Amino acid sequence: MIYILLFIASFSLTYLIKNYAIKKSLLAVVNERSSHTAPTPHGGGIAIAITWFAGLFYLYFNDMIDSALFYALLVGVVISLVSFFDDIYELSPKARLIAQALVAIGGLVALGGFESLNLGIFTVENQVITNLFAFLLIVWYINLYNFLDGINGYAGSEALFLALAGFLLFGGAHFIVLAVAVVGFLFWNWNRAKIFMGDVGSTLLGYNIAIFTIYYANQEATNLWVWIIIFGLFWFDATITLLRRKRNGEKLSQAHKKHAYQRLVQAGWSHYKVTNWSIFINCLLFAIVYFMSDIFASFVTAILLLYIIVKLVDNKKAFE
Repeated sequence: MIYILLFIASFSLTYLIKNYAIKKSLLAVVNERSSHTAPTPHGGGIAIAITWFAGLFYLYFNDMIDSALFYALLVGVVISLVSFFDDIYELSPKARLIAQALVAIGGLVALGGFESLNLGIFTVENQVITNLFAFLLIVWYINLYNFLDGINGYAGSEALFLALAGFLLFGGAHFIVLAVAVVGFLFWNWNRAKIFMGDVGSTLLGYNIAIFTIYYANQEATNLWVWIIIFGLFWFDATITLLRRKRNGEKLSQAHKKHAYQRLVQAGWSHYKVTNWSIFINCLLFAIVYFMSDIFASFVTAILLLYIIVKLVDNKKAFE
């Protein structure tokens, strides 16, 4: 019953936010980074955040979530609030980075740190190194999820996939809460989007995925690679694009449309087609993790798959 109520809450809040944004002319304008062609209401991620945190409190007070995970995820309130104001007032990059760093530290403290980093041939247990890695991972995931939120249904469907994959692999009611919170928003964002997520939603989702990664890696070291694989579509595209732009001598803070999903849109693919293909690729990544017993063989297989996909995109629209 609680999941139905949360879905209704997310669905209704997104609708109300959409109408309010239209009334107040709070629209995402078309710019050099945009893949949309008309001003569209934004801030739908507020509905995801409110529903998500309401669901978390329900789970906590009913002893349905580990307290360390609850408090780590609750730190996400900070990044949601900062991103909410960023959506409205456009905060400076320095202010956003400071907020992200503080949130990363808060999340790590709540989890008790990152215990060990399993690199296959050896394991790093030096807490300075492991926690620095975890800190950078959280900050990077927050930002890359924001980077990859650019076309209808793309960021939302990724979050829904990760929630369902997390539930199938690890169990946990928190994954169902995240899924229903996102589905209520996705109804208004799928295909011909009537509202966008905004930074308030994308940064929170990136933070959540980072916390899940660290939390489950603390339970079993190889789980780090499980999460890296199933989140591969997003982090691989973001990381490869960043490295290519660095190689080209570009200013990395400059807005661009060079991610693989953006280049497919430029090549003539509809948002709907790109999003549907991303779902198919995610299913392949899940199958790799689910059916291959050796996690490091799974990782290599996933990387090869993602590299092939990037090269196929290059053939559609060259990286310039």
